[in-house]
Amino acid sequence: MTTLVKGDKAPNFSGKDQDGNSHSLADYNGKKLVVFFYPKANTPGCTAEACDLRDHFESFQANNYALLGVSADPEKAQLKFKEKFNFPFPLLADEDKSVIQAFGVWGPKKFMGKEYDGIHRTTFVIDENGIIENVISDVKTKAHAFQILGNL
Repeated sequence: MTTLVKGDKAPNFSGKDQDGNSHSLADYNGKKLVVFFYPKANTPGCTAEACDLRDHFESFQANNYALLGVSADPEKAQLKFKEKFNFPFPLLADEDKSVIQAFGVWGPKKFMGKEYDGIHRTTFVIDENGIIENVISDVKTKAHAFQILGNL
């Protein structure tokens, strides 16, 4: 799985969000950036994770954090997900998996005895200079904001 660790330079990614707007690492210079990868929009775990981040969005803003969700879902699915749950942050529609692969979160998974390739739920916290501050691979979907920000 991911070979990126704390202290590494974050990949210089570029991708389009649910509205077709482009996002790249350079767009977030001077801000801390939370890039959270999730397997599929509108599934229970992904919804719990994104809603927890939404519910603590003001705390992220108060600490100079921007948030960016990423999955391989198409723009239309990301837009429905964002609108349904009123997320205040963009969701990248990484259908070609270029961002997913740049961060190294695509790989073999097991579910109900079956093995397949997919997105590993992983979050990267990137500092104002594009350096990875933290990699969270054991994501607690209902308490993810706490994992990132600590005691809220």
